[in-house]
Amino acid sequence: MNINNNLQIFKNERFGEIQIIQENNKYEFEATGIAKILGYSNPHKAIIDHCKKDGLTKREVIDRLGRKQEKNFISEGNLYRLITHSKLPEAEKFEKWVFDEILPSIRKTGGYIAGEENLSEDELIAKALVMVNKKLELKEKQLQEQKPKVLFANSVEASKTSILIGELAKMIKQNGHDIGQNRLFEWLRNNGYLISRKGTDYNMPTQKAMNLGLFEIKETTISHSDGHVSISKTAKVTGKGQVYFVNKFLN
Repeated sequence: MNINNNLQIFKNERFGEIQIIQENNKYEFEATGIAKILGYSNPHKAIIDHCKKDGLTKREVIDRLGRKQEKNFISEGNLYRLITHSKLPEAEKFEKWVFDEILPSIRKTGGYIAGEENLSEDELIAKALVMVNKKLELKEKQLQEQKPKVLFANSVEASKTSILIGELAKMIKQNGHDIGQNRLFEWLRNNGYLISRKGTDYNMPTQKAMNLGLFEIKETTISHSDGHVSISKTAKVTGKGQVYFVNKFLN
């Protein structure tokens, strides 16, 4: 059982309240509350049906009143899965609220840091200045180290050429991360970028991935010998997607 004080609560007039834990640049979301917001009549069943077990964690958290509570938390990947399977008309707006507003605000402010609530204002300011200077030094060092990659990213992003996912795997490997085509497909499915359910749309981009501009779908008309015509669909990674995924793996 993990005990975690780093619980943050966010409220929205339309969706109500969600609880998030931030650890090591990863985010976990209180599962039952998310499922209720997304309109699942049986939140517990929805979590079992749609969430992967390795992205489900039982935690003991301390709420704002100092009480210990045991709750289930899910990973970002599982959150995407609940959103994807939700029949709520506003599921896409909920996704936008979480990923376009909440998480960027946490990354920008650094979130809540336990143990600092008793520091004086001068102590907080002094500590903040030290952290800012360290971050500036680190950023400068990273910029110098990543100059070749930045040039690569700019050239790819400007390109209008989309590539196959297998070619993306080669590109990622050439930039220092060992991964093959099959493992990349699996990773994209597990993290909500490709549809994982079996069917005609298997391995096609999810709505989230299309909204982000990471993929495009190429359709090819095939004429068969018996006279009938079929359409083949292929997911291709855009220039923006190439930069997005290479940076994601390298970071």
